[in-house]
Amino acid sequence: MPAKQPIFITGIGTGIGKTVISAIITQKLKADYWKPVQSGDLDDSDTMKVQKLVSNETTKFHPEAYRLTQPFSPHKSAAIDNVTIDLQHIVPPITDNHLVIEGAGGLMVPLNDNCLMIDLIKQLNPKVILVSQHYLGSINHTLLSLHTLKTYNIEVMGIVFNGPEDIYSKSYILDYTGLPDLGTVPTCKNLDRKFIVDAGALITLQ
Repeated sequence: MPAKQPIFITGIGTGIGKTVISAIITQKLKADYWKPVQSGDLDDSDTMKVQKLVSNETTKFHPEAYRLTQPFSPHKSAAIDNVTIDLQHIVPPITDNHLVIEGAGGLMVPLNDNCLMIDLIKQLNPKVILVSQHYLGSINHTLLSLHTLKTYNIEVMGIVFNGPEDIYSKSYILDYTGLPDLGTVPTCKNLDRKFIVDAGALITLQ
């Protein structure tokens, strides 16, 4: 296990911006980065995307435990590849550095017939940062995600909001949950290393 408790980046759904937030936090902490399960896009994986966005010389990028060829939920991709994802084979890399772990999809994404992404999170024993984004239904998705994390007794550092502000949604979520607001990252059309560094100043880690 890593010397420091890892930080797991999860989201309230797919396409929320976990990879961008992972890059920002990896750069801010000069942490190591690890994506345990990659489904599809092997020629432009999330690890490769973060590697292009991180500019410090300290971060190490650790290989995925599973690299699946199809862009579906991990259990479906694994079945198509004739692979069974075994949580016992997903072992964190050894490092003395901070370790940022990026999940795949949301908390209830199936990894195999019996285990969900949240089961892997529980096994890895990290602190969790939940990435939220404002859209119709996002309050429900955010609160359900946080309720599930609480049910599993998983420590939540706080919430990062990604994209345009909505003070009504944001204030309700924060007031209801009592969790820290770790910051809001604005939408960026030209994502580059400078944006990642600058966005790091918008994130406050507890």
